[in-house]
Amino acid sequence: MHVRWEKGGEADYMLLMGEVVTLRSTTPAPPGSRVEGALSSEPNVKIRVKIHGSKKQADGTFVLTGRPIDLTNETRSKIEELISPHS
Repeated sequence: MHVRWEKGGEADYMLLMGEVVTLRSTTPAPPGSRVEGALSSEPNVKIRVKIHGSKKQADGTFVLTGRPIDLTNETRSKIEELISPHS
């Protein structure tokens, strides 16, 4: 998993394009909420996302869509590296 949420659960980045992020999460997040976590790999950079949608999948995970908050160029590059092997 790419992200560990502060309130429990984990997520993988599926897409990061401009100001839109999509993650597959083990836990849901209601629209309008802000979720916080950290990258699982070094460096353990904080991640914050404002959630726009959450949809439960058949396997019990949740696809979260939202907007990254305070995402630096360095962190964006790291996330893009994490996503690219899965493309």
